[in-house]
Amino acid sequence: MTDKPVTSVDVARKAGVSQSAVSRYFTPGASVSKKMAERIREAAEELGYRPNVLARSLITGKSRIIGLVVHYFENQLYPDLVERLSIALQDEGYHVLLFMAQRTVGDVEDVVQRILDYRVDALVLVSVSLSSTLAERCVGLSIPVMLFNRDQPGSGLRSVTSDNHTGGWMAAKVLLEAQPKRIALLRGFENASTDRDRVSGFTEALAEAGAEIALTEAGDYHYDTAREAARRIFDRPDRPDALFVPDDHMAFAALDVIRYEFGLSVPDDVAVVGFDDVPAAAWPSFDLTTLRQDRRAMVAQAVSSLMAALARKEEGPRQVMLPVELVRRGSTRALSQD
Repeated sequence: MTDKPVTSVDVARKAGVSQSAVSRYFTPGASVSKKMAERIREAAEELGYRPNVLARSLITGKSRIIGLVVHYFENQLYPDLVERLSIALQDEGYHVLLFMAQRTVGDVEDVVQRILDYRVDALVLVSVSLSSTLAERCVGLSIPVMLFNRDQPGSGLRSVTSDNHTGGWMAAKVLLEAQPKRIALLRGFENASTDRDRVSGFTEALAEAGAEIALTEAGDYHYDTAREAARRIFDRPDRPDALFVPDDHMAFAALDVIRYEFGLSVPDDVAVVGFDDVPAAAWPSFDLTTLRQDRRAMVAQAVSSLMAALARKEEGPRQVMLPVELVRRGSTRALSQD
């Protein structure tokens, strides 16, 4: 004998209320009186009833699911961002469906196509980009898209980023304080808007001071790749004495190579500046000077913008840029006043 599933009709009958009252009780944002809510809650608990979210989505046309796409978790920044975003969206009554994607546009396209099959109400892309064709499709389906820690000028998509250009400019100013002779850059993925903007600000500040980058290598935002790039930078007689790495995760790889493979002192032999201020940057083993992204504010802005979009309200700018903060630690040295 198979147990018959408990329905909202059973709960309504048990609580002595209408089925629509039960439906309102289990619908985020809807309201019922306190007395009625208590009766429905007690009846539902006694009967073991749980609402069928998927069935309700077929009726309302809203799944209350937000698709979240991220391409890797190796960098400490991304687990923290995904956790903060997930909690904030859950607090708004939404469920988060997490998908992993490679950085290639084709792979992201495939992942997003699969997400759309789940009838998500919105998309959040963490440090990945979207083609114009798929962006237009999302617009046609009335599915808001939020680019988080990325920007696509001219796409019309919502985005939340830090002021990466100014952050790069500040990184150069810190390194220039000690009057370095050779400045190197260990950049990430040049097609990423964050990398382009940070490098642009960095080179602009150097040009203002009459300085330039002597050597550039790419670390592709991965520890092992960045370590190989750092070896190429420092395995030479004319080693740099200043290094900008526009990502803390790659900066950790560079610091490990500088200290443990080449036996150099940081900051006496080489000054290093990173970007993001992930928790490990403050560890004594790294003690990294870096540019802090305000992750709490970024998440708050992203969620606020998404909620406005889902409510069909345009509140504030679609593209939000937040300031960064310089965090001085032991990997840089100031110009001597002697």
